[in-house]
Amino acid sequence: MSILKIKNLHKRFQNNVVLDGIDLEVNKGDIIGIVGPSGTGKSTLLRSINLLEKPEEGTISLDDITVELPLRGGNRKNITELRKRTGMVFQKFYLFEHKTALENVMEGLVTVRKKTKKEAEEIALKELESVGLLEWKNHYPKHMSGGQQQRVAIARTLAMKPDIIFLDEPTSALDPELVTEVLGTIKKIADEGYTMLLVSHEMDFIRKISNRVLFLDGGKIIEDGTPAEVFEHPKTERAREFFKKMNTLREPDYYI
Repeated sequence: MSILKIKNLHKRFQNNVVLDGIDLEVNKGDIIGIVGPSGTGKSTLLRSINLLEKPEEGTISLDDITVELPLRGGNRKNITELRKRTGMVFQKFYLFEHKTALENVMEGLVTVRKKTKKEAEEIALKELESVGLLEWKNHYPKHMSGGQQQRVAIARTLAMKPDIIFLDEPTSALDPELVTEVLGTIKKIADEGYTMLLVSHEMDFIRKISNRVLFLDGGKIIEDGTPAEVFEHPKTERAREFFKKMNTLREPDYYI
């Protein structure tokens, strides 16, 4: 069952066309990995769907909510509802430094969802436990590793019960030894049935977790298929060239 429909989405920064007529349909429960060269619009696509960036043209529909672009005054209510029903996990963690892990997860529940503090605390504790950080509930971000901070950010997103979660390079700001714990958390929530769009350079992870992979180049989706189809049998020369380079980078320069 379709949950998200994107039609003819266009986004430019001055003379640079970043999204060039994107059409995309996402089904409930899809885990979609988005890959491709740097600067081809992957992060902009996620940010445009929940309108952190403002596309110049197109239509975004999430279930019964539709936003027509360019944005006009009559869209404001729909914009607010769309953002309430989507969750975003960024490269950076964007935690409140003066609030504990528990308070960070509670914040949106109180200010946006209008939960009581007691209700918000119950939900926040549950989500911190789900990401393995219940014992860290009273710690401040400065006392946590980058991996722990990102898991708090994920708990914060889950607490809002979004219909769809966007993850924009969630491990790119982490030291290599911390990447695995965050990927494990993402795998866990994927297994729980969340619908997710994931931009990442962690190709092996994308291959394992996704049921569908998109390859973006020049602001267009040039590959759309299963992980096996896109990674092993890409249809376009551009994708074949990209994966060949990626595989070359992973191979050692010498053998002993």
